[in-house]
Amino acid sequence: MSQKVLVVDDEESIVTLLQFNLEQAGFTVTTAMDGKSALDEAANQTFNLIVLDLMLPEMDGLEVCKQLRQNKIMTPILMLTAKDDEFDKVLGLELGADDYLTKPFSPREVVARIRAILRRTQVTSSESESKKEVHKITIGDVEIFPDNYEVFLKNQPMELTPKEFELLLYLVNHKGRVLTRDQLLNAVWNYEFVGDTRIVDVHISHLREKIEPNTKKPVYIKTIRGLGYKLEEPALNE
Repeated sequence: MSQKVLVVDDEESIVTLLQFNLEQAGFTVTTAMDGKSALDEAANQTFNLIVLDLMLPEMDGLEVCKQLRQNKIMTPILMLTAKDDEFDKVLGLELGADDYLTKPFSPREVVARIRAILRRTQVTSSESESKKEVHKITIGDVEIFPDNYEVFLKNQPMELTPKEFELLLYLVNHKGRVLTRDQLLNAVWNYEFVGDTRIVDVHISHLREKIEPNTKKPVYIKTIRGLGYKLEEPALNE
């Protein structure tokens, strides 16, 4: 069964270009030309990924992204922006987007980026069913189920974006090791973001807000000044 992608952009030429290339690559494509239509489509059917333009009429891409996450729709989002503005990029990531691409772009790059995101974020039901034992990773009060993309804190389910989940899993799998921002970019985002290491800081901040008892005194994700981050097992008295 082909994977479903929702393409949201108010420029008809871009929608047509993306739809043609994505369908050629084997995806099933639904399109929307404004933010409200995008929200309606995402509420009425399930997509594997959403390609979302930042500048949309009536409701911009940032607001669409925000509302999707508030509505617990955790579909991976690739945000498109015509602005070469770090603020817009970082704000989009803060609101729950998983990746961004600056216009102009090549259709080939969009397809490659989508496939990379899907490889990182999807576990098929057949793969999950084939697991005879549930794979669980426990660290402190956090339980991670990699096969099901689920995280629990003190037995309560947590809502993580796909990118937040991948970052947390990578940190846990390298527990006790100092990881530089560049290492995390290469491992989790799968390619270089030259000069954009703040993206890592944004996602670390999100994770801390969700798992740390006190974000000002983190017990899980420690900042190693001048180097990067390290995930540790919290001490019993912390």
